Amino acid sequence: MSDVADLTPSDDKEASGASPMSAEEVLSTTRSVRKRLDFERPVSRDLVEKCLRLAFQGPSGANSQGWAWVLVDDPATKEKMGEIYRGGMSDHANRPNKEDQPPHRDVPKIADSVMYLAENIQRVPVLLVPVINHTYGRKTTFQQASTWGSILPAVWSFHLALRSHGLGSAWTTIHLYREQEMAELLGIPHPEYTQAGLFPVAYTLGTNFSPADRSLSDKRIFWNRWSEEQLS
Repeated sequence: MSDVADLTPSDDKEASGASPMSAEEVLSTTRSVRKRLDFERPVSRDLVEKCLRLAFQGPSGANSQGWAWVLVDDPATKEKMGEIYRGGMSDHANRPNKEDQPPHRDVPKIADSVMYLAENIQRVPVLLVPVINHTYGRKTTFQQASTWGSILPAVWSFHLALRSHGLGSAWTTIHLYREQEMAELLGIPHPEYTQAGLFPVAYTLGTNFSPADRSLSDKRIFWNRWSEEQLS
């Protein structure tokens, strides 16, 4: 028997008698979902906004909440977003310095999944583009860390909230090769606001997900001091 429950979306839990997931289960089984997104099942605006309001509890520098969240469920706009997304993939494939992508054992499997999402992203019920203003500036490490630290925790909290309600997403940034084009499509002030990614939102086909293999990370736990010897 799997130690990961066969979950039921929260909207149906009262009727089914299913138990909610523990925090540990949500944290350990929230995956990037591409091939198991349900393109046919509608997702209500109320449910997406409920997940967003949970995400709003994430940290933002000085509680500035300098973020904004552009949600798209209009089919024509999603089609254009899909074109921009695939254009970004083409730009990435043709970039001059391809050595910035280190080899990894899971690349072929992930690449197939990535291509599937690229071909179908416009079919997802809702697409989300989170943006953040530049209260802290852009140049120094402090400024960049403060900016991203004021949006990315909330984005991940949104993923966790989706998981707890039987939905899924995938973290994508490939369209940022064409960030200005996306900004023009969606009316996002650019460059005043920077986009943090593009996130599909859909119910998942089945809700049973397992923890991922993160064994490579064990060598990267350091106490008191960095150790090159430990990494070898």
